Amino acid sequence: MQVSETYKSGFVALIGRPNVGKSTLMNHFLDEKISIMSDKPQTTRNQIRGVLTSDEGQIIFLDTPGIHKPKSRLGDFMVRTAQDTFNEVDLILFLVDAEEGLGGGDRYIIESLKKVSTPVFLVLNKIDRVHPEKLLPLIDQYRALMEFQEIIPISALQGSNTGSLKELILHLLPTGPQYYPSDQMTDHPEQFIVSELVREKVLRLTHEEIPHSVAVVVDEMSKRKGKDLIFIRCTIFTERKTQKGILIGKQGALLKEVGLQARTEIERLLGSRVFLDLWVKAKKDWRNEVNMLKQFGYRDE
Repeated sequence: MQVSETYKSGFVALIGRPNVGKSTLMNHFLDEKISIMSDKPQTTRNQIRGVLTSDEGQIIFLDTPGIHKPKSRLGDFMVRTAQDTFNEVDLILFLVDAEEGLGGGDRYIIESLKKVSTPVFLVLNKIDRVHPEKLLPLIDQYRALMEFQEIIPISALQGSNTGSLKELILHLLPTGPQYYPSDQMTDHPEQFIVSELVREKVLRLTHEEIPHSVAVVVDEMSKRKGKDLIFIRCTIFTERKTQKGILIGKQGALLKEVGLQARTEIERLLGSRVFLDLWVKAKKDWRNEVNMLKQFGYRDE
């Protein structure tokens, strides 16, 4: 793509409490699943980069973990990952849940945002679930706490007003180079996205404490010679043997369903048939072990 002198480019952080729709918004902009989604809190653990390229500019979105009160070293890492982006980007999109309204978590984030010089857009998501008459009073509540560069109501799920949001982002970003090739949508390796897709299916199919106690590692990913087939072996780690048994399920039924659902999306991602081999191991209290966090890709520095 030929980049003009008016070409815009920059980095935009998506921040907010867990489950406000950060991943949904990024996936909507990219029209591709780069960041996994779930109705379970704290789904996103790492910083996920998604690249949106157009003739007008290139927006690099940073989908960050939901900011919450951490209860483990993993939680500390997640919150620090989100907060570290505040001064490293050109723009912050502070997403809030319009249906839930202003809460203590939002107030905590706002106090942190007051300390940075980066421009902040307040993005009220899930407006499809709120009566229009309730939006203006809600906006006034947030505006009373902090001055925002822009305030934009949207529905990331339905795509309502997201076009206007994109235009406002491009208008604010500086002129600059195209950082990534036009056809690249993320800077994460395929192995990372594969492991996240497997973890997403675990989140979707399990309940109670299991979703937060799971990590997925891709042990092998190789193309079989002479075949249009990619072999992938993953290990799903849990914290207790009882969780391992629940995740495997009666006669392996739950693990099989995780594999079936994950394989469908992985094949779409890779454009090839996939043989997905899943194993489950129990590793006691891994969320508080520094070495395990590093092994699973969660740096604890």
